[in-house]
Amino acid sequence: MTGILYEHPLNERIRNYLKLEQLFVQARSCLAQEFSSSHTLFFNALFAILDTLDRTDVKGDIIKDLEKLEHNLLAWSKSPEINSKALQLNLEQTRSLATTLRSKQTTWAKLKDEKFLDSMRKRFTLQGAYCGFDFPAMIFWLNQPPIFIQQDVDNWLASISVIEQSLVLILKFIRQRSEFQDITVENSFYQDNGEGLLLLRMEMDDGIDFFPSVSGNRYRYTIRFMELCEEKGQQYVSEKVSFKLAKC
Repeated sequence: MTGILYEHPLNERIRNYLKLEQLFVQARSCLAQEFSSSHTLFFNALFAILDTLDRTDVKGDIIKDLEKLEHNLLAWSKSPEINSKALQLNLEQTRSLATTLRSKQTTWAKLKDEKFLDSMRKRFTLQGAYCGFDFPAMIFWLNQPPIFIQQDVDNWLASISVIEQSLVLILKFIRQRSEFQDITVENSFYQDNGEGLLLLRMEMDDGIDFFPSVSGNRYRYTIRFMELCEEKGQQYVSEKVSFKLAKC
């Protein structure tokens, strides 16, 4: 039976990482569709990524996490059971990404200097202001030969690809910190110590009509299971619940 995966960050750094990861997925998914019909989703995702990078020190956090990962990889390399080839590839990628991010000027700073992209970014901050009659330049751009549109999109994504690649690498190792364990609770309530944890991953069987709601932080967290309700929107369930939990 297939399952539904839920993830919950236990600090603000991981929260930003997961948000950015989802935004990159959204942006990339548009490239596999007819771009003229998915361009609003693409630009909303792209501008949300740029806004997040402008507002928070994601770059600094990622550099620190890459440095920690490099230290761990070097320590793991001493184990006789380790896959040396895979470890070396991850180590080289970690060092390369960290070196790129340590450069004085961010690779995405040049996007602010692109007048067309900047004008579109301002439009997208207004509800519905990117309609064709309000922004004919976008209609003109969307009707350029596909190869020109693809070149622009590829260049924009290339400017932030170092962030995307770093997140993929860091989150991969965070998710591998713990295996899933079977948990059963009698009153649909689970609580535990969150010390040392970064991320909770919960897997529920597909077809179950309730879902986990997590509150807490890196010190302590609570999982309550909820169901949709016409009257209240959602409400607690009172039955016994079984699920899988990975504490990363």
